[in-house]
Amino acid sequence: MKKLFVVFCMLAQFNVLDAQRSNTPAETVATNLQASPAGVTVVTTRHSMMIAGKKIDYSAHTGYLHLKNDTGKLIAKVFFTYYQKQGDDPAKRPVTFTFNGGPGSSSVWLHMGGLGPKRVQFNEDGFSEGPPYTFVNNEYCWLDKTDLVFIDPVSTGYSRPAPGENPKQFHGFNEDITAMGSFIRHFLSRYERWGSPKYLAGESYGTTRAAGLSKFLQDRHRIYLNGIFMISAVLNFGTNDYYVGNDLPRALYIPSYTAAAWYHKKLAPALQANLQNALKEAEAFAIGPYASALIKGGWLSESEKEAIAEKMSYYTGLSKEYCLQSNLRVEESRFYKELSRKDGLTIGRLDARFTGRDLDDAGEVNSFDPSFANIDGPFTATMNDYFQRELNFKEENGYNIFGDVYPWNYSNVQNQFLNVAESLRDAMSKNPDLKVYMGAGYYDFATPYFTAKYDIEHMFLRPEQRKNIQFYFYESGHMYYIHKPSLVQFKKDVDAFFEFSRGK
Repeated sequence: MKKLFVVFCMLAQFNVLDAQRSNTPAETVATNLQASPAGVTVVTTRHSMMIAGKKIDYSAHTGYLHLKNDTGKLIAKVFFTYYQKQGDDPAKRPVTFTFNGGPGSSSVWLHMGGLGPKRVQFNEDGFSEGPPYTFVNNEYCWLDKTDLVFIDPVSTGYSRPAPGENPKQFHGFNEDITAMGSFIRHFLSRYERWGSPKYLAGESYGTTRAAGLSKFLQDRHRIYLNGIFMISAVLNFGTNDYYVGNDLPRALYIPSYTAAAWYHKKLAPALQANLQNALKEAEAFAIGPYASALIKGGWLSESEKEAIAEKMSYYTGLSKEYCLQSNLRVEESRFYKELSRKDGLTIGRLDARFTGRDLDDAGEVNSFDPSFANIDGPFTATMNDYFQRELNFKEENGYNIFGDVYPWNYSNVQNQFLNVAESLRDAMSKNPDLKVYMGAGYYDFATPYFTAKYDIEHMFLRPEQRKNIQFYFYESGHMYYIHKPSLVQFKKDVDAFFEFSRGK
């Protein structure tokens, strides 16, 4: 699906060193703590770090878990990194399974962006400081609240199908859910975590995967979750996928246009005065007069069309003429180019705060996403550096930030839009204790915040179910944690959500 962040073997023999370099305040010492469980091949290292002024001792298990089919045949080796806090009973401590999206992305973004013990060094606003890139201790890591398992789906990261196995058996919605569900089930057994409170944390298509897993884990493996973190969510592709005849995304993207125009100071003074007020007005326009106008189509009179174009211009920062020329339907790919065309700038898709320059200013769409260019190099370099120098993981095969997983199979919804909101509703109905965190950045066009709100409100949850979903919004983009103020708030919100999920 074009709207999603498409951004996003043989085992090596590992020689574990007696000691690794020390960091302040975190100290790293490599050691074999214990024999790996059956079907698991890992390098284990010990570390310490500071979170909220408290020292956290933890171990990092980096390597492969073997996936087998029903006959016991090895079909894949799934790469993961498991961070386990020391000193607590692992049978009772929360564990969170974490992944990114794409589909086809490794878990690098959440791993090195905001959740893991290390994070890529950006400036306060989330802008890269230029190569060579570095990482720092992440004082906003989740390890004070939960153990963490970062999973790379098959064909991403270091995860590979077993020799002779067709990778296509993992490249599709149902195929991916089955494989990831199998990984989680086997992990719980191999590391004796069945008694732990269990969470999922997904970003972008990873939220699609998480919603699908919420139902699959319950129905197939009888695994009931305590909570799900939906980070930059996409649940119903019908609200997110532009094409001729589907006007719903055009209405739901309007508030994101307003947010981007506000950030770049393209709105009228009355709207520029306050972002929240501007968004509230834009939302009302989007699902009110504007949505009604889109539904009318050719029944819309010329005077009505003129009035809507004027209001559309007011909330998007585009000219009235451009809105009319586009038949009141400005595709987001055009918006990136048009908003700051007079300035010779394009804006980002993943994060509209970022700007870039194309070869010329006459094009209809931008030639690259400047917000992705800002994160691509830093995350790639630091992830590889971190595995080798900090975690002692040596692998001759390359780490696939993005794997070759296309065409992705959506045969389960042939001639339909994939809608995992229904899977989530089903899971919440069967498990009334399941809590859901919904996080979104205002400047994200890959998974706009208002589409997520729409999807949740169209699950038609009963009041006692609806209160189990909490929304959190940030003045940042798709990876809102690269923006330091948002990262700080993100950690506060996550801590509060863990308490909420425990009924406190």
